[in-house]
Amino acid sequence: MAHAEYDYIIVGAGSAGSILAARLSEDPTVSVVLLEAGGSDNHPFVRMPSALSIPMNLPRFNWGFESEEEPGLGGRRLDCPRGRVLGGSSSINGMAFVRGHPCDIDEWAASGADDWDHAHCLPYYKRLERWYKGADRYRGDKGPVAVCAGNDMRLNPLYEAYIASGVEAGYPHTADYNGAQQEGVGQMHMNVDGGVRASTARAYLDPARARQNLTVLTASLVDRVLMDTGTATGIVYRSAGREFTVHARREVILSAGSIGSPSILQRSGIGPESVLADAGVQTLVDAPGVGENLQDHLEVYFQYRCTQAVSLNRHLSWWRKGLIGARWLLTREGLGATNHFEACAFIRSRPGRKSPDIQHHFLPAAMRYDGRSAFAGDGFQVHVGPNKPHSRGRVRIRSANPSVAPSILFNYLTAPEDIEDWRAAIRLTRELLAQEALAPYRGEEIQPGQDIESDAAIDAWVRNNVESAYHPSCSVKMGSEEDPMAVLDAECRVRGAQSLRVVDSSIFPVITNGNLNAPTMMVAERAADLIKGSPLPPEEVPLWVPDDWQTRQRSATGSIV
Repeated sequence: MAHAEYDYIIVGAGSAGSILAARLSEDPTVSVVLLEAGGSDNHPFVRMPSALSIPMNLPRFNWGFESEEEPGLGGRRLDCPRGRVLGGSSSINGMAFVRGHPCDIDEWAASGADDWDHAHCLPYYKRLERWYKGADRYRGDKGPVAVCAGNDMRLNPLYEAYIASGVEAGYPHTADYNGAQQEGVGQMHMNVDGGVRASTARAYLDPARARQNLTVLTASLVDRVLMDTGTATGIVYRSAGREFTVHARREVILSAGSIGSPSILQRSGIGPESVLADAGVQTLVDAPGVGENLQDHLEVYFQYRCTQAVSLNRHLSWWRKGLIGARWLLTREGLGATNHFEACAFIRSRPGRKSPDIQHHFLPAAMRYDGRSAFAGDGFQVHVGPNKPHSRGRVRIRSANPSVAPSILFNYLTAPEDIEDWRAAIRLTRELLAQEALAPYRGEEIQPGQDIESDAAIDAWVRNNVESAYHPSCSVKMGSEEDPMAVLDAECRVRGAQSLRVVDSSIFPVITNGNLNAPTMMVAERAADLIKGSPLPPEEVPLWVPDDWQTRQRSATGSIV
């Protein structure tokens, strides 16, 4: 075996790992090595925003995980794509930039993750982003990650019609759901920089790679963490059919994601004793929470025929796609420069919820998110789903061999509360889309279909059609020492082990209301400062809350509190 030594070893060059590598290597006195199982992200299908479905379907860029047969979905297995490339899932995701509601972040602190409230996290959201409209108390404009609104809804009238329909339905308009007011309908934001995907590899890692103290190793599959009397001393990885060892003078940091990080911990002897025994791994730290508490978002496509020839479906022929691609290659502009989710909504399912729990992504086309099929003719759709699930799953290794995929079970829709939330999501979405503002474009409801009205019909349709929104998280959660399932302390350190941290979306105690790339990047920015011992001070800001949130489900008025 070959040997090397660095101050910090970071496993996984994804949304979190690339940021950690860039931030920790800012100190020229420390050495950092970043290991990634995949390869380069320098590919036009990765860089081109509208091509997002292509890298997601290529084994070169995607781990291609799949869930076990889900009991709440009639035994269906769902895809669980994860990035296997520099930039990780930020190189294959939909680029939607959603921080989550401040109440979601406050929930982390309330669950025992000290100082992980909105006030402590806001400075890091601001530090990472380069918001195209300029900085204010809520937004930053000097960060590495460019955040824009695509083509600002200029290229399709359906965006404005959808937003107007939401306002007609009684929901407030929000000018910035990542600012003071998440709740409402408005423009959607995306991490796109000059028409190019702004992954963490491009935003953070590329500028840092010239540093002499940063080493990036690709095609390196991490097997396990080396432990010596309770201290992480290095890792073992495989590359080109050989096994190598790298040693850490200071720390090992796992940033392999909500599937990869718990799997590596378990292969290293840190996890539930029964799970490790079944996989033939000796238990070094009996940590029952490793791989548990797994959460994800589900979604369905609420589709309508479009009565005017304005939808994106008319651009799906091979020659039109070719024209879009050619324009993007030459100018980085046009339909190739956006993810096409340029309008959205965050709404509450019922009275008594202080913050939204349902999300809409509006798309001026009727097609599958993964690009595998599209509706014949013009159409439009809303990707909709409740974003605060009660169901909990798990990740468990099957073997000590890192080449064997783990067993993943989300237990989707096994909590009765989730069934109720889905009924509300379907009915509220249908009502919003039935408003007069969309009447000039709205044709027949393609799916669910007008006959899907009763509780039983909605339940059956959702179970048969729901898909993952690709947001696995929470499988190595932070929390208080009194919580036996909290694997990490509030500084992302593994309890029962020394010099070992986890920093990625697996550390969330509870999933946020929205896409997960933005909060994952925030977590990495803050964790880097915690590792350095120099966290930024908290920032308290007023937030928009509906005046009547305790009694009404929707409100077009609210107050800053």
